Amino acid sequence: MAQVHCRYLGEWVATKHRWGLAGDQAERDALLQYAATCPNARITYDPAP
Repeated sequence: MAQVHCRYLGEWVATKHRWGLAGDQAERDALLQYAATCPNARITYDPAP
C-alpha cells in the first residue's frame, strides 16, 4: 500500500480516538485489514479537551 494510504489510515484512526468516536465491526475489520499493509505505522494523538 502506498505511504499516503498508510498516513490516511493513521489519521482516520487517530481522529476516531481523539474524539472518542465509535466504529462498527465492519469498519474495524476493514481498518485492521488495511493496517496490516502498514507494519511500521505509528498512531499518535492528543485527546480532545
